[in-house]
Amino acid sequence: MLTPRMIQSMEILQLPLLALEERIEQELQANPVLEMREPDGSDAEPETESESAVSPDDEGEQALVVGDDGKDDFDRLARISEYFENEEFQTNGRFNRPAANDGERDKKTDALNNTAARGISLQEHLQNQWSFVEAPPAVKQAGLAIINYINPDGLLPVDLPTLRLEAKTPLDPEVYEQALKLVQTLEPAGVGARSVRECLLLQLDALQKEGREDDEHDFDLERTLVADHLRDLQMNRYPQISKKLRKPIDEIQRAVRKLRRLHPHPGRLIGGDQVQPITPDAIVSYDPATDKYDVKMTHEPANDLYISGRWRRELKNRTCDKKTREFLNNNVRNARWLLESIQQRNNTILRVIRAVVEAQRDFFAKGPEHLKPLPMILVADQLGIHVATVSRAVSEKWIQTPAGVFPLRRFFSQGTTSAEGQDMSWTAVQEKLKIIVDNEDKQNPLSDDEIVANFRAQGIVLARRTVAKYRKILSIPTARQRQQF
Repeated sequence: MLTPRMIQSMEILQLPLLALEERIEQELQANPVLEMREPDGSDAEPETESESAVSPDDEGEQALVVGDDGKDDFDRLARISEYFENEEFQTNGRFNRPAANDGERDKKTDALNNTAARGISLQEHLQNQWSFVEAPPAVKQAGLAIINYINPDGLLPVDLPTLRLEAKTPLDPEVYEQALKLVQTLEPAGVGARSVRECLLLQLDALQKEGREDDEHDFDLERTLVADHLRDLQMNRYPQISKKLRKPIDEIQRAVRKLRRLHPHPGRLIGGDQVQPITPDAIVSYDPATDKYDVKMTHEPANDLYISGRWRRELKNRTCDKKTREFLNNNVRNARWLLESIQQRNNTILRVIRAVVEAQRDFFAKGPEHLKPLPMILVADQLGIHVATVSRAVSEKWIQTPAGVFPLRRFFSQGTTSAEGQDMSWTAVQEKLKIIVDNEDKQNPLSDDEIVANFRAQGIVLARRTVAKYRKILSIPTARQRQQF
C-alpha cells in the first residue's frame, strides 16, 4: 500500500521543471502557510529548530471556557480580525487585491501579459477571409461547409458529393463547385485542394498570377512535372522523365528546385501546435583543471519556498481553538511534505545525471557515435534505488552539455558489441549509419547490403533488415532515391 506521501513524492519526481513550477504555484494558492522568497530575500524567515519541531503530537489542547463577561472571546475575535487585516495573510489568501497606486509590479499580471496569445486556427483564418468574399448566399453557405471539412494540412479529405450528402441543407452540386473554386483562392495558396498534386498546381497558379516570371520559373514545365510525373520525381527517375519530355536533366533539376519552394501541406503554415520551450534541469560542464565533468542543477525551487513563521508561531499558541490548530497543522504538514518531495526529486535527478555522465564520458568528449549501452537497471543498482524511480527521474528531463541540449532518456539504451569487444548503443549505430551515408558517392549511393558490409568492416555485425529499419527511423531514402544525376 502506497501512502499519500509516497504517491506525492513519485508524482513530484516525474514532473518536468515547468510542470513543477506550475505545481508549486498551485500549492502557494491553496496553502496559506507556504510562501516563496523574493529574489532579494527580503521576506525570508529562517526556520528555527524549535519552530520546525511543531507537530500535532506535542500540542496541548485548551478547553473552551466562556467567562461571564466574555472578555476572552472578544479577545479571540480581535486576534482573528487582525489576521484578516494583516497584509501577510492577504497575500496568501484569496482576498488579495493589489493596490492600483502602490507603485509595484504584480508578478502574475506580468506573467499573463508575457504569455503568448493563442494562435488562430486554420478554420478561423479561412472563415475571416470568407466573410469578405462576395458571392450569392447559397455559395457562401456551401463555402462555410467546405471550410469546416478542411483538415489541419489544408486539404479537403472528402469529395463534394459526400460533403453534399452530409450537409444539413443540401444544395445543388454546381453551388459546391463554385464555392470550392472560391475557397481555393484563399490564403495560404493551395488550401482546399483534394490532393497534393492539386495543391501544388494551385500554388503554381498563385505564383504566376503574382508575376513571378522574373524569378526564372518555367511554369509550363513545372506544371507538367507535377501533373504527370510526380511519382517519378518521388522515385528519383530523372532519366525516364528526361527521355519522355525530351529535356535535359539539368533543366528538369532546375524546375524541381523551384518546386521545392512549394508546400504540400499549406494548412500547417497557419496555427498549428506551438513548440513548447525546453528548460534543462541540469548543466554539464567540463573542468580542464580536474579533467572531470561537473553537474549543476539549474534551479532548485525548494530553496525559495518556506513555511511562514507567523503561522508556525500561531500553531504553538495554546489559546488557539482546536479547529484553527487542525487547519494550520494540516497545511504545515502538507507544506513540509511538498518541500521534502522537491528536495528528494532534485537529489535523485542529480544522482542519476552524475551516474549518466560518468558512464557516457566518451559521448561528451568524442561525439554521439561513442554512446554506450546503459540500461536503467544498471543505474538503479548502482544508486541503490528501484528501476521505476530511475524511469521517473529521466522522464521529460533535459540536460545542457557542451555538445548541446539532450533529453536525459537518450543516454539509456541497449546496444551491441563490436568485434574488438567495445560496447556500442543502438543510438551510436544510427550515428555511424548517418556518417556512412553522408560520405558515400552520391552518384553511386550504397545499397543496404553495401552498408552492412561497411559496418562489418568496422567490426559491427548487423542484419540487412536492421540497417533498413534504422534508415527509415532516420528518414534516409533508399539508394535509388539518394542518387544524384
